[in-house]
Amino acid sequence: MNTIDELILKQVELALMEDVGPGDITTLACIDNAPGRAEIVAKSEGVLAGLPVAETVFLKLDDKIKFNSIKKDGESFGPGDKIAEIDGDYRAILTAERTALNILGHLSGIASLTARFVKEVAGTGAVILDTRKTMPGLRYLEKYAVTCGGGSNHRFGLYDMALIKDNHIAAAGSVTGAVQKMRAFLSGEEFSKRFEYDSAAVEIEVEVTEISQLTEAIECGIKRLLLDNQTAASLAEMVKTARGLDPSVKLEASGNVNLPNVRAIAETGVDFISIGALTHSAVSSDFSLRVITE
Repeated sequence: MNTIDELILKQVELALMEDVGPGDITTLACIDNAPGRAEIVAKSEGVLAGLPVAETVFLKLDDKIKFNSIKKDGESFGPGDKIAEIDGDYRAILTAERTALNILGHLSGIASLTARFVKEVAGTGAVILDTRKTMPGLRYLEKYAVTCGGGSNHRFGLYDMALIKDNHIAAAGSVTGAVQKMRAFLSGEEFSKRFEYDSAAVEIEVEVTEISQLTEAIECGIKRLLLDNQTAASLAEMVKTARGLDPSVKLEASGNVNLPNVRAIAETGVDFISIGALTHSAVSSDFSLRVITE
């Protein structure tokens, strides 16, 4: 079992511990320990994400359950669409129901919102990115859901990329000071002892809010800039300036991005648009589980 599989299993176990505890009182009382069938049906429309995780929930309660996926993650669904069929122990099916549907609904909501943003910027070349604004403990699942919706992942954590933000710049005294400190750290002994990979693989991105900072960062040799909290007009000016100084620099827009304005932001020529709302504000998709009695 790889690390991601172990993480997902642990999350499923914690979710079931939270919901089931020592047992499902109602199901134990009302349902005989016998084989049964059920199906998951969509009650809203969107893009599917999290079906393998939902399957894991059922299998955790009964490893003999047969989970037949009708749809696949990344596919669209609409009201009334059958998503999956489940055969196995009745008690396990009904006990797993809410946990499985909560996960499926949450992740599909993220995938669905991401797909709407991706559709809005189609043809511009801009890539929709997520952020670290995720629910604690659910980051891998939520970022997976973003990819199901056609988006891409930014850094997974504080350990896999260097992003020098406004507070780092303020503490270091300047963009140049922060970049110098970063490069010294990456080439130093502390990095090599703490991290198990080559510092050359660490991408450095710098957040800038004005033209002077943008110019300073490019003069420091930075190849990726985060253009934070800009209007479309100011973004266009910053993109023009950056491309004039270094045509190869990668530019990411972030801050106050929404569905009505994302197209205008993409048309400024930025390479990436990072959107925290993909994970912190997505409305869950709606699914139900129906027991098949015939």
